[in-house]
Amino acid sequence: MTQFQITDDLEALLNVLPPDIAQAVRDRNRNEALLEVVLDLGRYPEARYTDGEVTLCAREVTEADIQYVVSRIGEFDADNRAGIQRTLHRISAIRNRRGNIIGLTCRVGRAVYGTIDIIKDIILSGKSILLLGRPGVGKTTMLREAARVLAEHKRVIIVDTSNEIGGDGDIPHPAVGRARRMQVPKPSLQHEVMIEAVENHMPEVIIIDEIGRELEAIAARTIAERGVQLIATAHGNTLENLLMNPTLSDLVGGVESVTLSDEEARRRGTQKTVLERRAPPTFDVLIEIQDRQRLLVHHDVAASVDALLRGQQPDVELRYRDEEGRIHIEKPRFRRAVMVGKSPLPFWRGEIIATTPISPGEPTQPPRVSAERVGAFDLEEEQEGLPPSPWAAPTPSGNGPRRPLRVYPLGLARNRLQRAASVFGTPIQVVEQIHEADVVITTKAHYRRHPRALTEAEGRGIPIYVVRSNTVTQIESCLADILNLAPADGEEDPQLARALEEAEAAIQKILNGEARYVDLSPQNAYIRRQQHLLARQYNLISHSYGKEPNRYVRIYAE
Repeated sequence: MTQFQITDDLEALLNVLPPDIAQAVRDRNRNEALLEVVLDLGRYPEARYTDGEVTLCAREVTEADIQYVVSRIGEFDADNRAGIQRTLHRISAIRNRRGNIIGLTCRVGRAVYGTIDIIKDIILSGKSILLLGRPGVGKTTMLREAARVLAEHKRVIIVDTSNEIGGDGDIPHPAVGRARRMQVPKPSLQHEVMIEAVENHMPEVIIIDEIGRELEAIAARTIAERGVQLIATAHGNTLENLLMNPTLSDLVGGVESVTLSDEEARRRGTQKTVLERRAPPTFDVLIEIQDRQRLLVHHDVAASVDALLRGQQPDVELRYRDEEGRIHIEKPRFRRAVMVGKSPLPFWRGEIIATTPISPGEPTQPPRVSAERVGAFDLEEEQEGLPPSPWAAPTPSGNGPRRPLRVYPLGLARNRLQRAASVFGTPIQVVEQIHEADVVITTKAHYRRHPRALTEAEGRGIPIYVVRSNTVTQIESCLADILNLAPADGEEDPQLARALEEAEAAIQKILNGEARYVDLSPQNAYIRRQQHLLARQYNLISHSYGKEPNRYVRIYAE
């Protein structure tokens, strides 16, 4: 579809600028690409276009220039924003310590009809929607168009904090259609106006621009729980950015640290302390606006958040317009990436390397993720010519990782750590500084005291593994869990083969109903792990009992 764009009377904005600056903008004759005009005291005036910035005049901006503009526009509110009556233009002020205006950003406001065609099915679905994107990418324009379309058959209230959606003045701009608007006297009172809109005016849809405070996030949850469709925007490029924002993460359910039981940690193949979603998300759908013609849609925010926190690929949908205005809906396939302590959350980070077209209305199935996750490390990577990670799961020959695993031991004897690593033929490097580590291994006693080193590790997103005691066996088991390493014998271990045969025989007994549970022979930590994995393949439960060296695996049905 070809968009029909209205510039919203650009002349109204140019008429408030100093005459020579306004004429310089007209002379360039690039009105459709103009984003804003910047006037800073003592600097050359600039015009910002979609493809860069240009200097308008070879003279500095004076106080008289700034006062010329200020005297021709409305009053500045508490958020230092003003407008021009019945237009969507916005003028924002920069003040010095004494409160005097020393800079102006004159932003062009446009009503663009047809922008939501690419997501019209989602808008009309009745689900609450959150739009994410960097400043200037078109979030407010899309929000304004959504209000106009929904207002044709629903009761729509716009909570307009800075008059950016409905324009300046008491009469809303025609671009919002039949939607009603509630203005906010101060930005800090936006949450109160949000609640007032629900309680007083019986809306079916509430439109909010720029949720940025904790009270607004709480108010948004209250509105969503009352059955009102909520469409809002927030600053942030991706869902991951939002999860890392402590103020706004509640919009998508929030994040909290959870301690798993030994059984659950073994079942998931993770460390005992993991991050999980705290509550149901406020918004059902999240849309990442990558640019004006390209969107990434999370149809199930709860599932996407859960996947990200577990280091898996979220189920997303790519929508974009081509040069001819046709809308395409595709399923992206991602280049997989391993996170090694670069983020405070174990996010899946990757780039789109291929897409699969999806017919409109076709249900999307969650992608199958073949990689397991141990701690914060992927154990399997896509091949297809991808560059290898610095260290990864062992190769079939059992040669171990490609570079030493950097370990920061806290409360562990280093000689025992090296001895445990030698069992697997795995080179490790003991580091002295937290920021150099790939993982931190500590004892349960040290972890309970939570020293400063652990706080720093958590802040840097470095995985922390906790062992019960400072013994070689416990450290050996921990290293096996981190990278799923096998002892480097070069050939098949006959002891492992016998142990797996015993486990298979026990599994067959249980499946045939000959026994309710079977105890296997005592084995070392690595072999026990392989027996647990084998039991899991048959959907059976297994636990380890006893103390080293007589610790054994018991397999039984659910």
